[in-house]
Amino acid sequence: MNSVVILILGFVVFFIGYRVYAKYVDTKIMKADPKKPTPAKMFMDGVEFMPTSKNILFGYQFKSIAGAAPVIGPIVAIQWGWLPALLWLLLGAFFIGWVHDYSSALVPMRNEGASFGGLSYKLISPKARIVLLCFIYFFLLLVAGAFGNIVVDAAIGQKSSPMAWLFLTIGGILAGQMIYRWKKDIILTTVVCVLIALIGIWFGTVAPSDSTLGAGIANSRAVWAIAALVFCYFAAVLPIWRFALPINYVASYIVLLGLFFGIIGVFVLHPDFTLPAYTGFNIKIGPLWPIMFVTIGCGAISGWHSIVSSSGTARQLEYETDARPVGGGVMFVEMMLGVFALIIAGTIFASSSEYAAAIAKGPIGVFAAGVSKFLGAIGMPAAVGRSYGGVMLIVLAVTILQLVIRFMRVATSELLGDISPIFKNAHIGTVIAEILVLILILTGWWQYLWILFGGANQLMASMALMLVTAYLMSQGKPYAWTFYPMIFMFFTTTAALVVTSYRLFRAVFTGTAKGAEAYIGNTLMGLVAIFLVIAAIILAVEGWKAFNRYRAVKAQPAPAKA
Repeated sequence: MNSVVILILGFVVFFIGYRVYAKYVDTKIMKADPKKPTPAKMFMDGVEFMPTSKNILFGYQFKSIAGAAPVIGPIVAIQWGWLPALLWLLLGAFFIGWVHDYSSALVPMRNEGASFGGLSYKLISPKARIVLLCFIYFFLLLVAGAFGNIVVDAAIGQKSSPMAWLFLTIGGILAGQMIYRWKKDIILTTVVCVLIALIGIWFGTVAPSDSTLGAGIANSRAVWAIAALVFCYFAAVLPIWRFALPINYVASYIVLLGLFFGIIGVFVLHPDFTLPAYTGFNIKIGPLWPIMFVTIGCGAISGWHSIVSSSGTARQLEYETDARPVGGGVMFVEMMLGVFALIIAGTIFASSSEYAAAIAKGPIGVFAAGVSKFLGAIGMPAAVGRSYGGVMLIVLAVTILQLVIRFMRVATSELLGDISPIFKNAHIGTVIAEILVLILILTGWWQYLWILFGGANQLMASMALMLVTAYLMSQGKPYAWTFYPMIFMFFTTTAALVVTSYRLFRAVFTGTAKGAEAYIGNTLMGLVAIFLVIAAIILAVEGWKAFNRYRAVKAQPAPAKA
């Protein structure tokens, strides 16, 4: 199969999904009203609620949801063959992904910007609120540990990345100042601040971290873990327009430009896939179902997106009609990022054995090499291209990590705020979250946590779809478009977590987990997996009770007219 054919298929799915399916749902079912006031306008406080142009919010949303997972997932999942991975990316995004992202923004927006905790209390039950908040906190901890490790690995493995990270931060802070304080033109702001970030990518190749900071600091996991968490601290406690929003906006252009010119490079080189279309149902890393469906943690569907859409985007949408381009449209762009990563993994290696040798060293190097190859097709020097690929990954990871810490701070406040007012303090909630994440990274437990991330991520998606379905039923609206995706995701991800916990505990009880770190890591993550499954089952039972209540109300005959 030629890579250009794959890209064209992606564009066709993008066009039909966004212009036909999403438009129909937005206008005929949800009936988005541009005149209806949104929470961003009603409760504007400049901290959480902030009316934001869809042009800015598009970039913020893309960079907030598109972490390293849509890159890493397809590169790893191609071990089952490129065809199953491609089908899941395209069909998952078309039938489930954009539905999940769009509705996760629109439903909270129509409920005064309520979080999932508040929505579950209102739409499901008080018990559901407590269980869901616990689930979300553990889920966010998994995300933070996984992406925190990616940031550290990228900073150590790609020595040009730290300088680019610094310049991106400077450009992002400047963008916030220019847009919201100096009221400068958005085009001028974008050009200036993105240029600063791009200069940082080039400067990183001239002044890599090992030459500017010394090999000791450049290769220290503790240094980069602390640096990442200091960065995230400011993102969590500062007003969203000051740090998180503009940095993610500028970062989105780094990723989008890399994707755009990388796709042009694919058209120029138009390589054929060298890896097999299908290798088998059962492979070393697990069965195709359910494991592949959670290995590609983003690009097709991701529960993380619902956290971003509900806790952030829903409180910034300026108009209801912005939910389709910001929620649905961005999901299809992420799908194309996943397709691009799949093309990289499937075409740059001469054989399966060469791929196996490369993936054994980690997917970060695979992606950087692929970006270098395709950007080189349009004239970019190989060293700069490889740096760009590495920077794309660290940007993808660190801008997710900052939001995770911010949302963990919010979850701490909701979960423990009634116990003691101290937990409602933004600084306390942030520090608690960062201590937990630092422990995961520095103890090495993250490597056992990573295999849970995909399952927990997709299970979170089914929980979000459950809330949306309950809302649709309560409003008497058609709900099949969210109900059936919810059912598929629930059973798939629950099965994946059961398989994962079985493997973790088997390693403990059979003695294959060597050393204290492996023993503790497998045991802890196995217990987390069991907790997530139990919490999901409780939520499913509560959700089913709520569905039945709404059906009973709908079945009641209308009162007779006098």
